[in-house]
Amino acid sequence: MLSQSRLTFVFLAAAVAWASAQHAPPWTEDCRKSTYPPSGPTYRGPVPWYTINLDLPPYKRWHELMADKGPMLKIIMNSMKNMVNTFVPSGKVMQMVDQKLPDLLGQFSGPYEEEMKGIADVTEIPLGEIISFNIFYELFTLCTSIITEDKKGHLLHVRNMDFGIFLGWNINNNTWVVTEQLKPLSVNLDFQRNNKTVFKATSFAGYVGMLTGFKPGKFSLSLNERFSMNGGYLGLLEWIMGKKDATWIGFITRSVLENGTSYEEVKNILAKTKLLAPAYFILGGNQSGEGCVITRERKDSLDVYELDPKQGRWYVVQTNYDRWKNPLFLDDRRTPAQTCLKRTTQESLSFATLYDILSTKPVLNKLTVFTTLMDVTKNRYESYLRDCPDPCVGW
Repeated sequence: MLSQSRLTFVFLAAAVAWASAQHAPPWTEDCRKSTYPPSGPTYRGPVPWYTINLDLPPYKRWHELMADKGPMLKIIMNSMKNMVNTFVPSGKVMQMVDQKLPDLLGQFSGPYEEEMKGIADVTEIPLGEIISFNIFYELFTLCTSIITEDKKGHLLHVRNMDFGIFLGWNINNNTWVVTEQLKPLSVNLDFQRNNKTVFKATSFAGYVGMLTGFKPGKFSLSLNERFSMNGGYLGLLEWIMGKKDATWIGFITRSVLENGTSYEEVKNILAKTKLLAPAYFILGGNQSGEGCVITRERKDSLDVYELDPKQGRWYVVQTNYDRWKNPLFLDDRRTPAQTCLKRTTQESLSFATLYDILSTKPVLNKLTVFTTLMDVTKNRYESYLRDCPDPCVGW
């Protein structure tokens, strides 16, 4: 076994290598052009569409989707179990998840508990594991979200979903294990009531919260993880201990997508509701100036940073770091995204030019699962599975 000093040296050497890769070709590149419509080695394929019928009882809403995606969900759950069992070989952790987690977490608000029970039954995966899969996203997402406003006041909202850091690295093909397993679970969802669209979202089959979506004609929303000492682990512990006055971030995102009626209403809800975990909410509307990043602690908002095109602020970019702080030197996606936006110019904003930006390394990286493009006023919603072939930075 390596001594502690040698392990430290290996870790530091790896950190320096990643840091160097963040700022040097071929792991970074000049702003990409002509990548849209998607094609080539960075494009895995389209994200498939499914309809979720909100008129059905919550228990039955996900049955059709999970009949298709259940086998793939079992694969990723087995990967998670193997990782846990690597650290606790006795299997007692997963035994507790299967047998104790539903009782420890108690009842969830709204339809979410019944929906997770329905998913568990149709996939024959224990309810505790389905709950853990839903908790998963409160803790491990890395993302890039952008809202832009052109010279005519037209808004676009785009994002890269990056997920799976430190959850298993495949040395045979230089990919994150969980990132690759999430790609076939990625789905576009058309939530309908009375055969009419209520909202659209891109998510992972088995997850009942939402991380990315829009309400046609009203607003768009994406969720990025925020690292904080007062983080989601503390919120989860409080919930287990019986203090259930906070809202799960994936559930509040879904709630406002389903029930919200305007940009201002949703902004107020996201800024003031007590949360289980810190987060960044990136919210776009349907009028000039309606775009913001809400920086959240669990109990209150630290900042609401809005578009202000009259003052030259025609875009907002959010990764996983507070805007008033420098990004972690190992993980600067903000600077390349801003650089490419400035080169694009406000006059040339479109799905095509923004997809180019999200295709530029390291904004595109080994963790990127999918890219979503949203145009609220034109009711355009597109999502694409991504790849980042070598050489490509790990995050």
